This record gives sequence, structure tokens and C-alpha cells, in this order.
Amino acid sequence: MATSTNALQITSNLGWQVAANRLVATTATLLPISARIIASKYRAGTGQSRTLNTSRERFVHQQRGARNKQSRQAVIYSPQCSANLFQPARKLPSRSSYSTSAPSAPEPIIDDVFEKVTGTWQYLVSDPATKTAVIIDPVLDYDPATRSISTTTADALLALIKEKGYTIAWILETHAHADHLTSASYLQKRLAQEQGEEKKPSIGIGKRIGKVQSLFGQRYGIPEEEYTVVFDKLFEDDEVFTIGELKAQAMHLPGHTPDHMGYKIGDNVFCGDSIFNADIGTARCDFPGGSAHQLYTSGRRLLSLPEHVKIWTGHDYPPEGGRAPLAFMTVAEHREKNKHLREGIREDEFVAMRNERDASLGAPRLLHQSLQTNIRAGHLPRPTEKHGDRLFHVPVKVKGGGGVGEW
Repeated sequence: MATSTNALQITSNLGWQVAANRLVATTATLLPISARIIASKYRAGTGQSRTLNTSRERFVHQQRGARNKQSRQAVIYSPQCSANLFQPARKLPSRSSYSTSAPSAPEPIIDDVFEKVTGTWQYLVSDPATKTAVIIDPVLDYDPATRSISTTTADALLALIKEKGYTIAWILETHAHADHLTSASYLQKRLAQEQGEEKKPSIGIGKRIGKVQSLFGQRYGIPEEEYTVVFDKLFEDDEVFTIGELKAQAMHLPGHTPDHMGYKIGDNVFCGDSIFNADIGTARCDFPGGSAHQLYTSGRRLLSLPEHVKIWTGHDYPPEGGRAPLAFMTVAEHREKNKHLREGIREDEFVAMRNERDASLGAPRLLHQSLQTNIRAGHLPRPTEKHGDRLFHVPVKVKGGGGVGEW
């Protein structure tokens, strides 16, 4: 019985999935067959029932039903700390998901945090064995009405990281965003203070960011030294890297932007702005270097993955008074329901629809501020010498003028 008690204590301290593996290993020769069967079910994610409390849980339960009886599903819960982590003025919902579809291979724990002002999903993805984690697409707050930048959202992420006991190894950007500012540089500096300079996380992005930096650096008149060599790691296509004991892979997913990367970690792909939830479809392709043809190919690449794989989106824009924000849907759900990429939609149909839709869209609200910050990896413009102001350049279009030339 001493061995059984120790195993149960491991369960409470280390988390159900990792502990269940140890439980089977340490008690296989001591426990009766019936007890070993129970432990095996627990490890596979089928030995514990949970009440479906969140809208996402109810959605998954209703949609997968009999069709996915054989697939192992994520166990989602609301962290006990989440109610107290975030201030009422800017409460950011967060939850954790154990990805358990392949118990023979290490799977991450995923904390998703929704930033509702820009509709951005931010992710903490951690190795349960080492508590090494990455941050994906973190947000820096910008209020255009007051022209003020704040770190409320980033500080909430830092609080969550501290609460979870994570050590951050990477800050990953899927692309140079045009709709929100990144807090990558701020988080890197704060985490270097807390983790030590030798454990400072690296900021990573796809290798094609250089072309995007050059294009917009020249357009906005940014000195070249302010945007070159600001990212610590430029990922090659399909490059494999590690997060603790987890293996991750960079996936080139062009279309929305030419530099766009996704990150596959276990049976999860963090796809950025390539595809959105099924009722929204896909992202726009009208930025420089964007391509509806390439986006279709990227979408089909994602939907060719096994049907249980989860696609974690970069944004969500739920309808007013409708569903709650959703962080992920499975490949099977996208194949069946994605309004732009479901099975049966041809490339020419998609391209015509996407181009027509993009022609009707206005510029993102934070386009100029976002691009000027994000090609710098989150570094802000240098202060002016005389007044110490940080300035963003905003292009203007001059119409009319009566042929008088410059005035």
C-alpha cells in the first residue's frame, strides 16, 4: 500500500497525464490486474469524467458525439487562478488544455488567453515534464484615441507564467501582424530579469521576415539599423526545434502574408492568421506579398493533417450576442464546416471569393502602428532627441489640389 499512496501523491503534484504514466510503471508488478486497467484508462484520458462547464466543452461534446468516439479529446478546465489574475478593468479569460490524442508521444499543456480589443488569441504552450514553455503571438496594448501604449495584457501573461511556474524558452511570432502590436521585446526583457540573462527567451519568426522588414522599413522611413537583426531566430521551412522534451516544427503557411509561419507542437498547430474558425473561414490576402492561391494551398495543407489534430487560430471575431470565442477546432470540424475551405470547395472558387471579399475590406485600424512596431520585433521607435517623443509615421493621400503642385 505504500507504493500506491506514493503514486497517488505524484498524481496530485505533477498532473494527471504525466503522473498516470508513472503510476502504471511503478505499480505494474504490485497492483492487481483490475487496478492496472483503471490506471491505463486514466492515462489514456478515458478514466475520468468531467462536467461540461464551458461553452467550448459543450460545443466539442455536441459536435463530436458519435462521430469521434474513437478519438481522444482534450480535457479543458478553467485554472483556479484565472479569476484573480486579471484586473476587472481588463479581465482576460484563460484556460488550460491537455492535448491527449497521442499518449505514446509527449503532448503539451496549452493555456489560451483571448485579447478582446483586437480579437487576438495568445498562447502559452508548455512541456509538462520540465515546465519549459513558449509564448505565441503576445499583444502590446495601443489606444489610438489617446495615442498611448500600455503593457496590461503582457503583464497578465507574465502573471500567468509565474502562477504556472513556467520557464519561457521562446517567444514565437507567426508573422508581422498588421492588426495589433507585439509585446515580444517587452516580454523578453522582463523574462530576462526574472529568469536570468542566461535563460533569456529567444524571439523567433519565419526566415522570410527580411523581405517584409525591408518593404515596410523603406515605406515608413525607418532607419535600417532599427529593424535588422532584431529577431534572434529565423526558422527554416519545416525546421524542428525543442520545447523542453517536446518537439516542435515550423510550418510555412503563406497566403495571408509571405512570411507567415505556423508551429506544430504535438497534435496541435498554431496557425496564426492563415485560417480562422469555421464560421469565419480564412484571413484576408490583400497585403503586399499576399496570395489567395497560396492561402488555399496552406489551408489544404492544414486540413490534410489527421482529423483529430487541433488548429489553434490567431484571431476570433464571434458575432455580437452569439457564441463565446473559440481558440481551436479540429481538422475534422474544419473539413466539414469551414465556410471557405470545407471539402468540395475548389481553388478557383476560393480565390474568386477571397479576392472579392478582400476588395471590400478597409485597412486594419492599427495598421501603421502595428507594422512599424512588429518589423522591429516589438521595439518601439527611438525617442526624438529634442522632446523624447516616440513617433509613428502615418501616410496620407492627397486628393484634389487644382493642379497647383506642391503647397
